[in-house]
Amino acid sequence: MDYDRLIEPSQRGIHLAEIATAYILMGLFIVGVGDLLIRIAEAAYDSIQPGPPAGIADPVVVVGFIDTALLLFIIVEIYQTVVAYTREEDVVRIVIIAALIAVSRKIISFRPGEVIGTDDLMFAGTFSILLLVLTLALYVLRTTDDDGDKEPP
Repeated sequence: MDYDRLIEPSQRGIHLAEIATAYILMGLFIVGVGDLLIRIAEAAYDSIQPGPPAGIADPVVVVGFIDTALLLFIIVEIYQTVVAYTREEDVVRIVIIAALIAVSRKIISFRPGEVIGTDDLMFAGTFSILLLVLTLALYVLRTTDDDGDKEPP
């Protein structure tokens, strides 16, 4: 029995699903950028209104913008992962970068309570270690890739 002939339609189906996923991620990115621009414009408008400082002057709003921008970067990294995977390229570096952005996003948007408790300390410690490990992994990956690209003397 020719198993390759039986497998071929499923491989085409998976490949089409990968391409569809890339387009969906592209659409999410475009919608996200549009939403971010609208929210920035609304915050800027709120800033020029009379009354107490709000909008762009509010640090919580700015952190929200940064959080959204980092989420958009994660979408881009996932898109690049899907495209690289579809092209059967190495995706390890892309996945590490996406993880670094995701951890950075969590750290930036982290707001401890008024009294820092055990949960807050665990969060900070865990994400610090994760950030360190991911940074080290990216460094190792980049230095080993750079060494492999050089021609022997």
